[in-house]
Amino acid sequence: MENRVHGKGTVGKLLSNELGVVHISSGEIFRSYISKQQEIGKEIEKYVSQGLLVPDELAIRLIEKRLQEKDCENGAILDGFPRTKSQAIALDEFFKEQGKKVNIAVELDLSDQDIIDRISKRITCPNKDCRAIYNIEFKPPRVEGICDLCGTKLVRREDDKEETVKQRLETYHQISEKLIQYYKSQDILYTVKWNIHSDRTAEDIAYQVKEYLKKNQEK
Repeated sequence: MENRVHGKGTVGKLLSNELGVVHISSGEIFRSYISKQQEIGKEIEKYVSQGLLVPDELAIRLIEKRLQEKDCENGAILDGFPRTKSQAIALDEFFKEQGKKVNIAVELDLSDQDIIDRISKRITCPNKDCRAIYNIEFKPPRVEGICDLCGTKLVRREDDKEETVKQRLETYHQISEKLIQYYKSQDILYTVKWNIHSDRTAEDIAYQVKEYLKKNQEK
């Protein structure tokens, strides 16, 4: 039951392990640039701290740069990208040049309140070699404020504050319908309804997606 509070990142990592392809989180990429406090990082932080999307042009450039690295040769699980129809189109064009394509677009369908409860109560380990995730209500650490796995002091990210999460949701709803319709039109959208209070774990969701992908590849 302890994995029930996890979301797309956990599912993405599980699928990455199951399928043997790299997991790429746009959020982690953006935060790595922010932590360096260089020009690109400062620009990204302006948007992320307000719950706004990173502009398409910048997001596309950074993700395409990451996808050209050697560990992506056999495919990748993209987590948090694309966020807009424009990003999806750019991604398709990028893959087309390489003779590749998007095989499946997975939508994890949670209620807004579930998302707010999960993210606003989330605390994370800032240790880049650990990155463990906890929830102060559903999955607290054994020692308050300390990571169970590596002993690092846990933090609450700026973009996980409730006000920021609500703004991110408002932004998401404004742009998500066109993205969803884009993948529906290609017949590669797979929607999974999820309730954080149910007994379904991240492993259950990852298995469901893997089986769906396997069946469609066999057609």
